Amino acid sequence: MASKPGIFTDWPWNPLGSFKKTQREGEYTMASKPGIFTDWPWKPLGSFKYLVLAPWVLHSIYSFTVKGEKERDLANFLFFPFMLWRILHNQIWITLSRYRTSKGNNLIVDKSIDFDQVDRESNWDDQIILHTMLSYLISMSMARAHRLPFWRSDGVIMTILLHMGPVEFLYYWFHRALHHHYLYSRYHSHHHSSIVTQPISAFIHPFAEIVVYFMLFGIPVITTVLTGTASMAVVFGYLTYIDFMNNMGHCNFELIPEWLFSIFPPLKYLMYTPSFHSLHHTQFRTNYSLFMPFYDYIYDTMDESTDRIHKNSLKRGEDSSDVVHLTHLTTFESIYHLRLGFSSLASNPHDDNSNFRWYMWVMRPFTIWSAVLTWIYGRTFVSDSHTFEKLRMQSWVVPIYSIQYFLKWQRNTINGLIEAAIMESENKGVKVLSLGLLNQASDHYQYATFLISLIYIINLYINLFIILQGEELNRNGEMYVKRNPKLKVKVVDGSSLTVAVVLNSIPPGTTQVVLRGKLSKVARAIAFGLCQRGIQVAMLHEEEYHKLMVMSTKFGTNLVLTKNYHHQRIWLVGEGLTDEEQNKASKGTIFIPFSQFPPKKIRKDCFYHTTPAMITPPSLHNLHSCENWLPRRVMSAWRVAGIVHGMEEWNVNECGESIFNIDQVWEATLHRGFRPLSVSY
Repeated sequence: MASKPGIFTDWPWNPLGSFKKTQREGEYTMASKPGIFTDWPWKPLGSFKYLVLAPWVLHSIYSFTVKGEKERDLANFLFFPFMLWRILHNQIWITLSRYRTSKGNNLIVDKSIDFDQVDRESNWDDQIILHTMLSYLISMSMARAHRLPFWRSDGVIMTILLHMGPVEFLYYWFHRALHHHYLYSRYHSHHHSSIVTQPISAFIHPFAEIVVYFMLFGIPVITTVLTGTASMAVVFGYLTYIDFMNNMGHCNFELIPEWLFSIFPPLKYLMYTPSFHSLHHTQFRTNYSLFMPFYDYIYDTMDESTDRIHKNSLKRGEDSSDVVHLTHLTTFESIYHLRLGFSSLASNPHDDNSNFRWYMWVMRPFTIWSAVLTWIYGRTFVSDSHTFEKLRMQSWVVPIYSIQYFLKWQRNTINGLIEAAIMESENKGVKVLSLGLLNQASDHYQYATFLISLIYIINLYINLFIILQGEELNRNGEMYVKRNPKLKVKVVDGSSLTVAVVLNSIPPGTTQVVLRGKLSKVARAIAFGLCQRGIQVAMLHEEEYHKLMVMSTKFGTNLVLTKNYHHQRIWLVGEGLTDEEQNKASKGTIFIPFSQFPPKKIRKDCFYHTTPAMITPPSLHNLHSCENWLPRRVMSAWRVAGIVHGMEEWNVNECGESIFNIDQVWEATLHRGFRPLSVSY
């Protein structure tokens, strides 16, 4: 070592010792030694944290309303709308980034994101709340910050020069100081836990660190206020620029074209790229600059591979996929639960209360308008992508809402969209396409929204109607195969694995079960499988009993019609189960769904399984959103069926009335690492 070591002598991860590789892989979720003022002050408020702004917002609205036109402070009044704009601006970047990375175009770092990173980055809007609060305080405390003009050229020029000079310079050295082991282990390591960055990764810092950043970014704004050259263009424009550059720089895909730097070469010193900053997150000790890389050139901290990574990322095309899971929208709010929507919703199981969060009510007009636009102009899009060993998978969303299933004249449109998606997968070389639904509303939600509007009254009846019409609509996908006999992609409806999951969910020693619900292909196969195993299947309705008996004579004496079902402990249920029937079930009854939709849980003294699903193996990567109401890292049986079909390279369709060997499908699924989802009784 040097006889008198200076600052920045040690590596930032020296204190981590032998654990430095673990940190580089992003496994730390907080600073290894959290310093003071790490947590945000309003953390205990949860999603109600915006209430801390209520006094300032109300005062601003009141003042703007009661004061005369000459005394009104428009800038102060616009702080709250500007906050909403910043939230929307960030959300646009989140959606764009997740969409682009799911397709693979111009991808920079080909690694996955997990639920830990999503949770760690869930408070990305805290810095917006803090800045809005500080804006109100400055506006009220500084006389020259009142009644700002819309534009002043001298103030804009001063802001540009101050950003290029003091802000960029001070940020560069503060950033290098943060990589000193003392500050890194207490603060900055939290930000660097995200090796694969998203736009919102830019704002994930401890509270104390964000305060320093705001002091830096406040230099141009406060200076223009003190010199009397401030304007709304400076206040709002400068913050929008910072948000734009932060979001862009933390995208995991390259979007800055190479020709831009060829036309104006000095631009490479004045504007960074996503690949530039991505190298900082993977290498840690290079590319420290804020938005303008010239200080990295001056102090020789520019990563030598920056230009090469930039060019290679631009050349990267869209990823190919081996397996596609085709799902669709259902209720108008379902789009928010997609991976491309709100990460806080998508990363947690959908429950009955999520649609009643305060911001969902506020967004209802926007929700309805977006549904109308999606209905008219919507196209099938990629929602997420995963890797499983050598298999690449994607989920595609067809822009079909549940209400469209209620309209018979929409049937051809629905089939046309699904068939177009199948043909697109054929042209892209997809091997397996599994058919599934993405229903984001349970019966609780439907009954509650019954009281809201006529549109939501219609949705009350849709969930049941979807499944009732599923086989009539396209015969479990068989129609598409018959229309296109030369299809190479294998269409899988997942019925065989669904049956296997339900059969293996029945507790050992069971001798009789109640089967209640729509007699779908899955229900019939379950009944037949149980009778083959010597388990008696009790039917509650004479009509359903006779339908099964007519369909097959192989049920024997194990299929029975009974009215004495009050003491049956195991109920296999699908669409059509009524509240009255649930109330007649005995205490401790186990309800096991065999449908896409779970039954409404009205009994607290009974047990409810999830819809047929399985736990995914650890080797299935980039899974950081939940499928409907299922827990994290759990996939529906219909979705898993397509993955297993692709892994086993079964060269056959599973659609129409076809059912594979149940035991063979089950063993193959377990062999691939998927595990049953258990329920405690």
